[in-house]
Order: sequence, then C-alpha cells, then structure tokens
Amino acid sequence: MNSETNAKIKMIKNLGPKFFILRVLIGSLFVVIGITKIMEPYQNFLYVVQGYEILPAMLENIVARVFPWIELFLGLFLVLGLWLKWVLRAFVLMIMTFIGIISQALIRKLPLEYCGCFGGLFSSDIHHTLILDICLLLLTIVLLRGVVEYTSFWSLDKYFLKSEK
Repeated sequence: MNSETNAKIKMIKNLGPKFFILRVLIGSLFVVIGITKIMEPYQNFLYVVQGYEILPAMLENIVARVFPWIELFLGLFLVLGLWLKWVLRAFVLMIMTFIGIISQALIRKLPLEYCGCFGGLFSSDIHHTLILDICLLLLTIVLLRGVVEYTSFWSLDKYFLKSEK
C-alpha cells in the first residue's frame, strides 16, 4: 500500500464514526417525529398542513395521513444505512420542501403559532424551525457528499449493495 491509500484509510476510520453518529441522529429525529405524528389523531397534523394554505383540501388530507409514514420510513432507512444515496437525496428534497413551505408562510405572514413539524413532541417558533431546517439541509448534504467513503460506515448498504461499489 502506498502512503495515499494509507491516508485515505486513516481518514475513513476517523470520519466514519462521526458520519455514522450524524446519520443516526438525523434518522432518529425523523423516526421519533414520524411516530409522534402517527400516534396522534391525523386531524392534528391535518390542521397544521391546512395552516400553510398551499394545497387543495383533498391533497391536505392525503399529506396528513401519508407524510408521517414517509418520515418514519426514511428515518429508519437512514439509521440502518439502507439505500443511503436515495434516502439522503429524498431527505434533501424533503427538507428543501420544508424550507420552501416555511419561507412562503413567513413571506405571506400567515398567522401560524408554531410550525407543527414535530407533531405533539414539542412546539417551535416558525423562525427557529427555518434555521433548524437549513442546518439539517446542510448536514444532510454533507452526509450525501460523503456517502461512499464515510456515511456508509456501519450501514446495511455495505452488506446488501456490494455490487454497486
């Protein structure tokens, strides 16, 4: 092995656990948020979706019923490290959507008391939630950029998707 290969192996060993912890923290956050929304009556989340005034009534109902399950499963896949590239891309898209929805609510000065993003887990001011979402987006992009070398550390992708690497 040459010194360049040794340096890369050392970097993976140093960054791998940090990326693993970050991946598990973000995934766990969405698992907990999804479970919280699923355990509550769906009308609670429907009320939140309706407050943003961007979807027709029929779509609001579908989003309120389906979206918590999407958060739960994406979070589980992220924690387990399964299909990481696709899951992280879905997270980037989802968080960018959150940022867009919150931004339009702020621009339109909608009378929202809190964002409703966390179900009944806790309430967060819409401005703070926007900052949190931007931070989550940046962290998710970091995970996506390092998906092959670092993020797949201790992931199921290493075992099930060996042919893709």
